[in-house]
Amino acid sequence: MSDRGEISGVIARAVRRERERAGLSLSELGKRAGVAKSTLSQLESGAGNPGIETLWAIGTALDIPFSRLVDPPSPRVRVVRRGEAASVASETADYTTALLSAGPANTRRDLYLLTAEPGSRRESAPHPPGEVEHVVLCTGRALVGPADAPVELSPGDFMTYPGDEPHVFEALEPGTTAVSLSEHR
Repeated sequence: MSDRGEISGVIARAVRRERERAGLSLSELGKRAGVAKSTLSQLESGAGNPGIETLWAIGTALDIPFSRLVDPPSPRVRVVRRGEAASVASETADYTTALLSAGPANTRRDLYLLTAEPGSRRESAPHPPGEVEHVVLCTGRALVGPADAPVELSPGDFMTYPGDEPHVFEALEPGTTAVSLSEHR
């Protein structure tokens, strides 16, 4: 899904669905997520253009994984071609995340393709308690992991670290890509 309008519609329906499922008003969700009520209203109408940080804050406030906010319903067999996955850019770094596969309700995992360029560090606030991140670096080089002790990864390297603590992803070479699996409760 590369069309911005299509992802905005997916996000709009998901935010409303999950907010209503949680029994929260726009004001209450805004307070819990640290997001203005007007921003949430725009998101739910499909007019907003949220960054990763805003969506993570909403997901954390709703106690749901990020993927539930950006993943459209999918068929039984699904192929995701390069550039077709729902992609969301960071507000603070040259970094995007594209959801490849969201875990169904009875599973605890979501799979992402990360792309990043040197020059800015993606600093992630802690995700919900118990979340663990697994990363395989595909191309380039990057500093990845806990904010206080990131590890340099090269293509083919794998690492796992607590996602419920501050963590970073910083590209050290142009065209850096990674596959990330988020494991949540």
